[in-house]
Amino acid sequence: MNKDILEGNWKQFKGEAKKKWGKLTNDDLDQLDGDREKLLGLIQENYGHTREEAEKEIDEWQKSLAA
Repeated sequence: MNKDILEGNWKQFKGEAKKKWGKLTNDDLDQLDGDREKLLGLIQENYGHTREEAEKEIDEWQKSLAA
């Protein structure tokens, strides 16, 4: 799934993101507006993951959405 699809369909994906990363608030998700870099930062901040770990999680999550 490319960046444009994530941004374009963010309202649909927001609920799935909330299920995956429950520590993220609705306000966090609203502010992201599908921006992968912002999501990456919030996952690192809230979960204490490295950038690589957060990228891997996002990649796996995006693949699950496309399936």
